[in-house]
Amino acid sequence: MTDIEMMSFSEEGALQDSMRKLESILLDNHHINPNLYVEYDVKRGLRDSAGKGVLTGLTEISDVNGYKLENGRQIPTDGKLYYQGVNVNELIAGLEGRRYGFEETIYLLLFGKLPTQEQLDEFISVLFDLEGLSGRFVRDVVMKASNANIMNALQRCILTLYTYDEEPDDVEVGNVLRQCMELIAKIPLIAVYSYHAYCHFRKDEMLFIRNPEKGHSLAENILLMLRPDGKYTELEAKVLDIALILHAEHGGGNNSTFTTHVVTSTGTDTYSAMAASVGSLKGPRHGGANLKVQGMFDELKTVVTDWEDEQQIRDYLKKVLNKQAFDHSGLIYGMGHAVYTLSDPREIILKEFARQLAEEKGLDKEFGLYDRVERIGCELVMEQRKLFKNICANVDFYSGFVYSMLGIPQELFTPLFAISRMAGWSAHRLEELINAGKIIRPAYKYVGTHVEFEEIEDRK
Repeated sequence: MTDIEMMSFSEEGALQDSMRKLESILLDNHHINPNLYVEYDVKRGLRDSAGKGVLTGLTEISDVNGYKLENGRQIPTDGKLYYQGVNVNELIAGLEGRRYGFEETIYLLLFGKLPTQEQLDEFISVLFDLEGLSGRFVRDVVMKASNANIMNALQRCILTLYTYDEEPDDVEVGNVLRQCMELIAKIPLIAVYSYHAYCHFRKDEMLFIRNPEKGHSLAENILLMLRPDGKYTELEAKVLDIALILHAEHGGGNNSTFTTHVVTSTGTDTYSAMAASVGSLKGPRHGGANLKVQGMFDELKTVVTDWEDEQQIRDYLKKVLNKQAFDHSGLIYGMGHAVYTLSDPREIILKEFARQLAEEKGLDKEFGLYDRVERIGCELVMEQRKLFKNICANVDFYSGFVYSMLGIPQELFTPLFAISRMAGWSAHRLEELINAGKIIRPAYKYVGTHVEFEEIEDRK
């Protein structure tokens, strides 16, 4: 061991000691009395006391509905989700006899109406023309500084696309539409290529880069580019297409879409706004929730020896709720939603396709386990928390299971969400620009104390 290495270890220890001291000072000086939030009627998380989101804007892009009003009272109903006024259940049912619908959904979200066949064909052609990434961009940007968190890779690549744009700061609607469509088309390639770069440079696996093929849907091309043999079944591509449709948009109040509105309202460029939205979606309380569901099930499978024994399942889930199992958060992940109470329409649709895919893959027993955990988990949450309103599973409950059956690695679970949600973010960015709203600036109440300045020699 050299003197330089000895010195570096010593310096590292001193640095850690200093950081611990700074952390202690920080913690001692930043605690706010929780009673003050009640005293000043602060809507923490922009939610009222009933958990309903505070109204901060207007949108025509999508409607998330989990109750009806009767005599001024909110009555829980089966959840409904509308894209530009079209019920998502009907949108997906309308795909009967046709193979894929994500591109049609993108058109609907962006332009406010369903396309004719001619309009859809032209739109898909434009998307494909915008889809490609230059070899220089793949080599110099995607392949550099690889890391396991593909969401950070997406942010870096999106921000770097700014330098490849001849009009990056132009926020006229036509230019922003072009930028948004380019991002919608390119982000699947960026995500998949970033994953391959991570596997090659960090895990010493073979590197292969496959270009998307014209005439294929976005869902097909994702599977084509991801898999070494480029092969997939029709049901696999169909299920991924459905998952992309269901994750494409969910109202203006979810964290990442609200981020899109907030950042767009400043007048900044498209790449900065979308990178910020990706950063929001990365959080485990938002887009990373399906990873938590998968982690919970991984532990459950090691503890529950008989997947059909409901008492074993119940005992494990009670431990989760009592902070004695999994991540000790007290949460059964995939349960509950801010708006939906009786049911999440996305979960119902995805569950049916999960069942079909499980049959094709011979994973009926595992699907049965998910079904039991869903039923028992909802019951236990209501029982343990003494809730009077119903609790339902949300779309995250089955999405990770679906992605696993599709052979999609966990590193791409949340990036797939971003691939889909880029359509919704784009629609909201355009809506914010077209309606020329004010810069979004909520208020925070100061609850500290004013103190006199002290000379440095008098400070303790």
